[in-house]
Amino acid sequence: MLAALMLAAAWASLLPHLFSPLWIAVPIAAFAGMVLYHYRVRHERDRAERAAAFYRRGIARLQDCWAGGGAGGERFSDARHVYAADLDLFGRGSLFELLCTARTRMGEECLAGWLLAPAPPESIRARQAAVAELRERLDLREQLAVAGEGAGPGVYPAALASWAQMPNSLQQRWLGWAAWLLPALALAALIAWAAGGIVAPLIVILLAEGAVLYRLKARVEQVLHGVEDAFDGLALFSALLGRLERERFDGALLQALMQRLSSRTLPAARAIERLRSIANYAGSRHNQLGQLLGTPLMYGAHVARAAERWRRLHGGAVRGWVDAVGELEALLCLATYSYEHPDDPFPELAGGAPDFEGTAVAHPLIPAGRRVCNDVAFGGGTRVLLISGSNMSGKSTLLRTVGINTVLAMAGAPVCARALRLTPLQLGASIRVNDSLQEGSSRFYAEISRIRQLFDAAGTGQGDGAGPGDGPGRSLLFLLDELLQGTNSADRRVGAEGIVRAFVERGAIGLVSTHDLALTDLRGLPPGCLRNLHFEDEMTDGRMSFDYRLREGVVTRSNAVALMRAVGLEV
Repeated sequence: MLAALMLAAAWASLLPHLFSPLWIAVPIAAFAGMVLYHYRVRHERDRAERAAAFYRRGIARLQDCWAGGGAGGERFSDARHVYAADLDLFGRGSLFELLCTARTRMGEECLAGWLLAPAPPESIRARQAAVAELRERLDLREQLAVAGEGAGPGVYPAALASWAQMPNSLQQRWLGWAAWLLPALALAALIAWAAGGIVAPLIVILLAEGAVLYRLKARVEQVLHGVEDAFDGLALFSALLGRLERERFDGALLQALMQRLSSRTLPAARAIERLRSIANYAGSRHNQLGQLLGTPLMYGAHVARAAERWRRLHGGAVRGWVDAVGELEALLCLATYSYEHPDDPFPELAGGAPDFEGTAVAHPLIPAGRRVCNDVAFGGGTRVLLISGSNMSGKSTLLRTVGINTVLAMAGAPVCARALRLTPLQLGASIRVNDSLQEGSSRFYAEISRIRQLFDAAGTGQGDGAGPGDGPGRSLLFLLDELLQGTNSADRRVGAEGIVRAFVERGAIGLVSTHDLALTDLRGLPPGCLRNLHFEDEMTDGRMSFDYRLREGVVTRSNAVALMRAVGLEV
């Protein structure tokens, strides 16, 4: 309607001369105001939609219907990692999906790194304190969730840091003079042409500018393409930095991270906002006006030099900004989990011999209404828990429960238990190991290869728990599900005894599950080193039921034949 009014006013003022042409400014101003208002309304609508999505995802996590609704972190999955696939760290319905609320890729990368490798005890305690401080800051998490533009994770940290650390190539003094002098001369020549009709000076200057730009073309395009390629998501990065800089923290870790968000005297948010403007200028050279004025004004050279000036001033600080924001986002992910699971405590880190003492330990990925808690304790004199039981009784789930809570504990997060006390542990698992057609390996070969990886992690210490690269006092916690089930009974017994004995001699502790009762009497171990526990089942009216409660001793019956008969097999 305003556009039609503007056209009508233009016709009435310019053709019939009904009123002054100055009145055309009224509908033009109204139209411009409506465009700005429309942009603001759309911006607020997008923020409201992101806020609604933030709370919908939170409610879904509280209702245990979150699987498939968030980032699964599949790009971090590594089949050769010693526990990631075994414990469902990544993928649909994974621990990463449950925890991750990060807005940036560096936040996702930091969180994944914490899940894939245990932290030193001092780092764990610092993270616990930071998570406790961030837990109740719901407003901060909501404002970060709606900041910037777009709903998906933004900012490419590798490209950003790589561009920021590249050497400058356009800061020669002569180029600075030429970039300003030649456009000024071109403007003077243009005026001379318009006033006196003399075009030769303008042609000469344009040719000179073209020669300079041709000589610099490769370097200018390298800088400008780097700006355009590396800085998708700068609006999000700037918005996150600006919001974080306004927050005040008390904890030592959070204060240290905030101190890294500056470059000399300029806060990181303002520096990134300036870089965002440069990136927008770089993109403008592709439009029609930019192409028309590119040579006379030497537009590309000016933008490229501005980008390099920014890089000279702030490039050295970019890696610190990226790492600090990634770590802050990872801490906020753990704080969100802690806020949504108020009954989950932080584990207590102990010193001394390897130890794991859990009360009412449960699996965080199993819905609260279906999960079963068990007390699990081993360490000191008892180095190995051997879990026997029938099929589907809960043996593998117990191993995963111990493992995933250890991952949470070593990352600095709360654990799914009433209480947990443990020493620093390096985790290793052989639970979900299968054959590989691509690699030409059998299930048995894949299993013993994984066990060799665990031996390497355990090191050669005699009970001190020191492993290579793990630092003093970090012992291996091994989780072996259905140990050596890919070979015959005699070899299995001999092999299992040797493997468990070797782990114990290397100072490791762990859990071994089996439904082969011959393995419940492993020889060659110190007295009291191995403790037998089991799960039971019950057959009622042809239906198998389980209570998933851990009991002392060795299981006394098997359900394999009953299960085969229950599905109609005549055995």
